[in-house]
Amino acid sequence: MPSSENLFRKAAEFVVTDREDGLTVGEVLRLRGVSRRLTVKLKRRENGLTLNGAQTRTVDRVKEGDVLAAALDGGVSLEANPSLVVPVVYEDEDVIVFDKPDNMPVHPSAGHYGDTLGNCFGAMFPELTFRPVNRLDKNTSGLCAVAKNAFSAAMLGGNMEKEYLAAACGVVEGGGRIEAPIGRADGSTIKREVRSDGQQAATNYTIIKENGRYTLLRVAPETGRTHQIRVHFAYIGHPLAGDEFYGGDMSDIKRQALHCCRLSFISPLSGKKVELESSMREDMQQLFE
Repeated sequence: MPSSENLFRKAAEFVVTDREDGLTVGEVLRLRGVSRRLTVKLKRRENGLTLNGAQTRTVDRVKEGDVLAAALDGGVSLEANPSLVVPVVYEDEDVIVFDKPDNMPVHPSAGHYGDTLGNCFGAMFPELTFRPVNRLDKNTSGLCAVAKNAFSAAMLGGNMEKEYLAAACGVVEGGGRIEAPIGRADGSTIKREVRSDGQQAATNYTIIKENGRYTLLRVAPETGRTHQIRVHFAYIGHPLAGDEFYGGDMSDIKRQALHCCRLSFISPLSGKKVELESSMREDMQQLFE
């Protein structure tokens, strides 16, 4: 396993997620797998750590959407792992879209230094910084777009339509819209819950079919909160199959039954609309056979 000193080689850019909102710069770096030793080196280097382009300290707190950058020595942005092969469904000069498998994190972090989508991207584009536009949980499969430059990242961020296929436990009656604020659960940096002081979140869904045990849904989130779909369906009493973290039944599938099946966006290069689809994974299909 490579050390975190070798994990990033030029510059690492982290867009702060709502999961990290309110944490310190140092806490974010630790969550992203940067060692204390390397953090100390960055603190001592002029502009070694910047937040939204300005020098920052490890004790400074961050907000969702902030860009935290660590200026490191020469080379490329992520440890390359050429043994990783992830299907590509679209590519142009500005963006590449992968069909990510489950059990693959998007970002390197503690415990996952070389087996992520970022490491795959690093092998394909050693000269580029890894800038994922839509971030999927480790065990959520499907379409994941990565911008190849800062311009396309800015153009695509917040301007990408996403749809998911989800298998919820039980019989969900009727389609609809779940609107309930989501925040960090007390005592956890990872778990989320519906709470009155959370961030506004809305999820639209339609029913495709049900078999008495599970309901297959097409889901279109309006917002992009951490674990939003998983939290919202647990909130209405229908957690996703396999989502043990939020109360889902693990009997028939061993990961949350969630798949990003559709992405659409306006290409920064051509100005044309790009629409992409990905088929539901076999483990989710088997829930309805």
